[in-house]
Amino acid sequence: MSDKTDLAEERTDWAEDRTSLANERTFAGWMRTGMGAIAVAIGLKAVFGAFEPKWVAQAVATIFIAGAIFMFWSAQRQAKRTHQRLKQREASIKTPRYFMIVALMMSLGGIGTGVILWSL
Repeated sequence: MSDKTDLAEERTDWAEDRTSLANERTFAGWMRTGMGAIAVAIGLKAVFGAFEPKWVAQAVATIFIAGAIFMFWSAQRQAKRTHQRLKQREASIKTPRYFMIVALMMSLGGIGTGVILWSL
C-alpha cells in the first residue's frame, strides 16, 4: 500500500511540474503576442510619412502599445495566480519573480517605443 501512495505522490509531483511549465509557456506566449503588437506599432512608422494628419497614425500605434502593456501585465497576473494555486496544494514550486521582472521590462520597452514614435 505504501508503494501505491508513493507512486501517486510522484505522479502528482509530475503533474504539478507540467502545470508549472505550461504556465510558463503560456506566459511566454502572451509576451510574444505583446511584442507582436509593439512590432505593429513600429510598422506604422512607415505610414507616418505618407499619412496626414501624422498624429492619427501615431495614436493608432499608441493603441497597439497600450494593448501590449495590458497583455504583459495580464499575463503576469495570471501566471502569478496559477503559481499561487499550486503553492496552496503544497507543491514544491516557488512563484518565480521573473514574471514581474519580464512584464516590467517589456512595459518599459513599450513605453520607450511609444515615446520614440511620437518624437519622430
